[in-house]
Order: sequence, then structure tokens, then C-alpha cells
Amino acid sequence: MKLSSFAILVATAAYVSAYPLSQWRKRDVDPSIVPDFGFESGVNPTGTGDCDGAPGTNVKIPCFCPPPRDVMLKALNENIAAGHCVNNTVVSFDFPTDNSIQSEISRINGVLVTLQNLRGPGVGCPAASTTLNARRKALQDQLASGNTNLPAATVTPVATTSTPAPAATTTAVPAGSTDFRAQVAALAPELGFESGVNPDGTGNCDGAIPGGPKIPCQCPPPRDEFISQLQDNAVAGKAVHNPDVKVDFPLDDSVASKKARIIASLITIQNLRGPGVGCPAVSTTLSQQLEALD
Repeated sequence: MKLSSFAILVATAAYVSAYPLSQWRKRDVDPSIVPDFGFESGVNPTGTGDCDGAPGTNVKIPCFCPPPRDVMLKALNENIAAGHCVNNTVVSFDFPTDNSIQSEISRINGVLVTLQNLRGPGVGCPAASTTLNARRKALQDQLASGNTNLPAATVTPVATTSTPAPAATTTAVPAGSTDFRAQVAALAPELGFESGVNPDGTGNCDGAIPGGPKIPCQCPPPRDEFISQLQDNAVAGKAVHNPDVKVDFPLDDSVASKKARIIASLITIQNLRGPGVGCPAVSTTLSQQLEALD
């Protein structure tokens, strides 16, 4: 007996709709090649919402940091699929899967970017809630010694189809241009908060969010220090202390450009003294300023 075209279409549609959606999605990265945080949340809580950071960091962190690994992996896979940080789209994203030290460093950078932008631009957990910076430094030292490959057991290469990262958009200006640097200073958003509010005697103070997480009492930095670093980043087109992170600082008055300048400021304060070493977004009102532009 012959089936009608209509019956075939119905049967086909039923089969497709019953097929698990996850099978149609791009394959997630192999979790075994994703660097671990090397630290857990909730260590030595002070009772004010902050806890000890990872060994060697000597800073307090929000007690909910770092996040559960499954939360990070979900966000990481979304960033890999997009080719940029989905919660901070000016930050391009690369997650190679081969066995080289340079690729492991890129994977660490990918996890740090994911962690620091977990809930929005610059809104997440600090690098100090992990041991990733220390591990990246050890790998960079190993690379400098001429050893370019990880031990074979460190990573299992997997075949993935990655989406190319979009080309970074940077402001085309002569390096060190006095006029451009002056414009950056004039257009830089206010941090909206000051350091040293309600110190608790342990090096921590109130952040910009009432009742929110504590911050290091030296945060946010003095405005002249922030402006100088922002100018350097804007001229370079990247965070000079974290060169994998692109920085765009347009000069026009559009909403998109205002948002880009706020994001550049967040990147600057979070990488003020090194990759992921600076002040958290909650030491400013920049995230709220960004939301107000939506």
C-alpha cells in the first residue's frame, strides 16, 4: 500500500520533533580540557557576605564565588559557540583544544573571561576566587623556557567546530595621540563611588550596592590612576595588563558608544594591575549606568 505525501510529511515531522533537541545543537566542549578553578566557595566567611580568596591572593571575595562548575561550563559553552563573551560582547573569545601550552593559556583566559562576566559586563566572580592566574603564570614561565607542549595526559584534544570570533573594533588613532588621550579623559564615565566606605577592620569596605558584597578598601582606584590606565588601554585597543581582552573606546554620542565606553572602563578597573587583578565592578556604579542605557 502506498502512503500519501501528507502521511509521509506527518510521520517525518513527528520523528523530527521527537528527536532530542540537544542532538541538533553544536557539540559542547569536552569538560576534561576545561581548567578547574582550583578553589571552592565559602571559605572562612566573615559574616558580612565575603570569604577568603584563593591562596596567595590575600583578598576577600564574595562567598558565592567561584560558582558551581556546571554553571561555569554552561556559560563557557555559550561563549565558545558565540565566538565572544555573550554577556560582554566586545570581548572576543577563543578556546583552542590542542595540546600546546599556549592553547592551555588561552583556555585559562577563556575561563577567566567567563567567570568575570558570568551575569553581565564585568558582573561575575573575580580571578582571586580561583588559582587560574597562578597556573597561567607557571605556564608562561614554562613557555619562556622553551617547552611548548603540555604533558600528554593533561588534555585530550577534541574535534569541535568553532565559530570565528568577530574582528575587534578599535578606535583608529595614532599611538599616544595627545588629542585622543584628552578625549578619553573627557568622555570617561564617573566611577560613581569612592573607596574606604565603612571599613570593617579586615581590609574590606562597603561596595557601591547597598547591602551587597564587600570590596577591598582601596577600591575603586583614584580617578587619575583609572584615567591614565583607561587612556593606555584605549590607545592600545586592548587591556595592556590583559592583552587577550579587546578595548573599544568610540568618541561619538550614540548609545552604543556610551555603552562601549562604560565596558572599557569596567575592563580597565578589573585589570588595573594584571590579568584579572584590579577592582570589582561592584566598587563602582558602572554596571547600573550600563543598564540604564538599555
